[in-house]
Amino acid sequence: MVVFERDMAIDMGSSGTLFYVQNDGIILREPSVVAVDKASGQMLKCGEDARRMLGRTPANITAIYPLTAGVISDYDMAALMLKDFVGRCTTNSLFKPRALICVPSSISGVEERAICDAGLEAGARKVYLVESAVASAWGAGIDASKPDGHMIIDIGSGLTEIAVVSLGGVAEYAALRTAGDAFDEEIIRYVRKRDNVIIGKTTAEEAKKRIGCILPQKETQMEELKGRDGLTGLPRTVTISSDEMAEIFKPLIVQILEAVHGVFERTPPELVGDLGTNGITMAGGGSLLHGFPEVIERSTQIETFLVEDPMECAVYGAGKMLTKLDEMQDGLLNFSRRRLLKS
Repeated sequence: MVVFERDMAIDMGSSGTLFYVQNDGIILREPSVVAVDKASGQMLKCGEDARRMLGRTPANITAIYPLTAGVISDYDMAALMLKDFVGRCTTNSLFKPRALICVPSSISGVEERAICDAGLEAGARKVYLVESAVASAWGAGIDASKPDGHMIIDIGSGLTEIAVVSLGGVAEYAALRTAGDAFDEEIIRYVRKRDNVIIGKTTAEEAKKRIGCILPQKETQMEELKGRDGLTGLPRTVTISSDEMAEIFKPLIVQILEAVHGVFERTPPELVGDLGTNGITMAGGGSLLHGFPEVIERSTQIETFLVEDPMECAVYGAGKMLTKLDEMQDGLLNFSRRRLLKS
């Protein structure tokens, strides 16, 4: 009897990659990081093993993120990383699995080709693409195939996507680089300006996860940050409060709110009416910052929901869509061109 590998859904993000295998659920969660030997160009480690090396590698080894804003920026390393991850999720069967990969709504035709080629090179029999906003809608329990509008705000590490989903596709969207990484950079910039202390990206990210907020919390929380003194070069520890976090994030929140209002202005009136009824759904790790849904709701006057598993919502939704692969077109779809031709 011929036995095929079970189909898999993949959410390749700028900071993390998740694999969902049909009937098994999510079986792999790894950082999208690769440790490379500079001299030979060989990949040494990937995932969590490589993440531990960030900022701690010797001169001949560098740890890099091969994806930027949800698309491939270093094809060779992305393909090797994906191949390693696929190998962990499959057996040695001769019959390769089909892969459904989540991609940003703003992806170009060239970037689509890179994702498809990397998936095939990693060991997939066929590669299908789905827009992350559509996958997140399914993951949030929304039937995205129906002809009514739902707004999805997905705040990842490298990209924030605001999309209106209807009839299984994206009717209108905005994508901006103001996302999780930008919040980390603001923390680094603020501490350097206030205390002349240089902290690493990992330190800033951990502080953001622990006490980061958009609205001031009832009880102010404090976090210690270990870094290097800009004058002496010696180790130094400083503190930052949750109230300070809320202040330094304000300019970034304004950018996101402006993008949300811009999507409303470009969305057809019929769909805007649906959004008022269906509300706004928030997903992605950045949406976990305290007070984010409340700020969106105050600005739009539309009820805003945070999904149950923000970081895993897209891959869960893509996992639900694995049963529909026979009805989908594999290979290049060129989402942006299709939307241009419709308008």
